[in-house]
Amino acid sequence: MRVRSIGFSTTICTYPRTPRNFHLFVSTRRYSHSDMSVVNRSVHPFDKSRLDALLNRRFFYAPAFEIYGGVAGLYDYGPPGSSLQANIMAEWRKHFIIEDHMLELDTTIMTPAPVFETSGHVARFADWMVKDTKTGDVLRADHLVKSVLEARLAGDREARGLAAQPKDDEKDKKRKKKAKTVAVQLADELVKEFESILAQLDNYSGPEIGELCRRYDIRNPDTDNEVGEPQQFNLMFASSIGPTGQHPGYLRPETAQGHFLNFSRLLEFNNGRVPFASAQIGRSFRNEISPRAGLLRVREFTMGEIEHFVDPEDKSHEKFREVRDTVLSLLDRHVQVSGSTQVTQMTIGEAVDKGIVANETLGYFLVRIHLFLIKIGINPKRLRFRQHMANEMAHYAADCWDAEIENATGWTECVGCADRAAYDLSVHSARTGQPLVVRQALKEPIVTEREVPEFNKKVVGKTYGRDAGLLQKVVGEMDESQLTKLKGQLAQGQATISAEGKEFTITPDLLAIERKTFKQSIREFTPNVIEPSFGFGRILYTLLEHSFWCREQDIERGVLSLPPVVAPTKVLIVPLSAKEEFSPLVQEVSTKLRKAGIFSRVDDSNTSIGKRYARNDELGTPFGVTLDFASVQNRTMTLRERDTTDQLIGPIDNVIAVVTDLVQGTIDWPAACKRLPAYDGVQAVD
Repeated sequence: MRVRSIGFSTTICTYPRTPRNFHLFVSTRRYSHSDMSVVNRSVHPFDKSRLDALLNRRFFYAPAFEIYGGVAGLYDYGPPGSSLQANIMAEWRKHFIIEDHMLELDTTIMTPAPVFETSGHVARFADWMVKDTKTGDVLRADHLVKSVLEARLAGDREARGLAAQPKDDEKDKKRKKKAKTVAVQLADELVKEFESILAQLDNYSGPEIGELCRRYDIRNPDTDNEVGEPQQFNLMFASSIGPTGQHPGYLRPETAQGHFLNFSRLLEFNNGRVPFASAQIGRSFRNEISPRAGLLRVREFTMGEIEHFVDPEDKSHEKFREVRDTVLSLLDRHVQVSGSTQVTQMTIGEAVDKGIVANETLGYFLVRIHLFLIKIGINPKRLRFRQHMANEMAHYAADCWDAEIENATGWTECVGCADRAAYDLSVHSARTGQPLVVRQALKEPIVTEREVPEFNKKVVGKTYGRDAGLLQKVVGEMDESQLTKLKGQLAQGQATISAEGKEFTITPDLLAIERKTFKQSIREFTPNVIEPSFGFGRILYTLLEHSFWCREQDIERGVLSLPPVVAPTKVLIVPLSAKEEFSPLVQEVSTKLRKAGIFSRVDDSNTSIGKRYARNDELGTPFGVTLDFASVQNRTMTLRERDTTDQLIGPIDNVIAVVTDLVQGTIDWPAACKRLPAYDGVQAVD
């Protein structure tokens, strides 16, 4: 008997054998090692419908409550999607928490209303929405403007012969409707206007968006009806705590407040020293107006947030020198306001030196975000950092940048990185009366002199009665120059002070102002906060887009080229036969991989070996090992690489050692090819 593996399928053919002996040959006909080393991933244009079909078929994620009709913006993750997200988060913990010695938290989701009233979320955590004037359908205002203007620009390009008409409009029928593209040429001036609006769309206020809708006749694409004036819609989910409903609360829209409210405990845990960072992964909730973009806009999602507490007078970072030569793609606010989206390639060191990025700590985290996204598989050519413009940045923020990743819908914010100054700690401290401050012993005491007012309280009380407190308050709030002037007037005999429509005549027997010396050995300050905030669902989806391609020789064979560090399954174990003699070997390989910390799956289905590999290519499994009859007799095993489909061969323990190093990232595939010989397709077995 002879076993022959042809292409990506295996057939078993029976040949006559001599009575004295027989030989088993395992043969794989495939492209040569040199041919397969170069993989053309772009030979077929990206097709979102194929990716969506793959993700749905292999249950990466699916609409929640689907058998009940589903609810927009809510999704369940299947086995590969759950594993992929877990691996992304595990790498996030290594890259940020472990690398920078951060303090990890896990704080509650349900939050009492006073917390968000104080933070400003109740008043300001809102998006602008518009309503269809006839149907009442609700649309997010800025997304409506973007969709309609982009469609008009696409129609202009088509009319000018710069873009081809899509070949198959049927692909879009099952999707949510978008603004219809009509081939109409626009005036050159109007094209420039639309491009300028889109470049700075995030900078428009609600009333300004309403003006755009009127000026350019922007309507609901689904009905062609006019829309009303933009209105603010608060994105938080309201709830109540307890059975009486007397304690209103909210599902948190971010994890950040849990960091700030625990600041004093974190500071104590860190021995009272700054800078330090806390980090947290957790669920957040936002009642999105019109979630229509899959995982890119959902109502429940997993976030990773870091709050780096730093001295406001020193925002340098001790590790900035290690990253200052890293080049980033930057889109600063001035370029956007000018109506352009042209990015600049610049080292982070130069960006900080020129004041484009506010400080070293913010710059350090921009680089760390960049490195993390590249490590998990985001295409660096489709990654940029966009600076917030004045109108979209919080009033208290010193600077804010978004890591935006390009995908089929355009550029999507996946990570935000903001310098929030001292706002959060300050407002919570003022509301609760709890000092959220750092007390720092000075190396050398600071000696200062200043004028100090001292009232004769008995005389003041007798003279002004109930107004004595007002007088003392006014004098106590005077600055150094005012006190010096008042002191001079008292030296002349008396002074007059006006407050709240009242006049107070004071004399030296009521008030004495003396110059005193103060020695300060403790400095007290409210730290500033640098906050990187990650949306894992958005990162996961854009990673899937960047990883997806189709085999050059067969467009129906989709591949997800996920890096081993995040791939749901690292190694596929493929026994060539279901015979009992294979079971101990399969169990041995599976156990050894598990002990090495490598997650593997066994595919012992009776379909062809090629189909087994193909369906695991769809799952992003980077490596496969094949156990055949030669493995049983000679204890050898082949190792297959997903993208090239190249195969190596060696003793089982050697192959396991190589694949372990590959998964752990200590070697790459070319290095593996130096440690194991290429599989020539034929093994003889007695």
